[in-house]
Amino acid sequence: MKITKRPSHGIQKEDAHGGSGARKVYASPDHLKSVHFDMMTHGYLPAGKTFDWHDHTDTEEIMVVVKGEGEVHDEDGVYDYAPGDVFVYPANTQHKIHNPTDYEHEMIFVRVKV
Repeated sequence: MKITKRPSHGIQKEDAHGGSGARKVYASPDHLKSVHFDMMTHGYLPAGKTFDWHDHTDTEEIMVVVKGEGEVHDEDGVYDYAPGDVFVYPANTQHKIHNPTDYEHEMIFVRVKV
């Protein structure tokens, strides 16, 4: 089989952002030959938690909201998110993601090196 299949239930969660949340790494450079691809993850942001201020050095990030309604912050403002929303973070851009609710939120992230 030339296609790689990785069942989600077999991928372990790991700490993300210093333990403020978790992620499953669905794909990494180990799975693809592209020199620009960094990773694809499924992020889990617990109730009341924040992926605090951070950036991705020389890496663009795309976030697709799967579950939850919260806030994305950057130096210019605060933006609400809801399921189905897509955010594109330019490389080297400080941002944070906040879950103000009482339930866990989920997002898919794709990172591409520039």
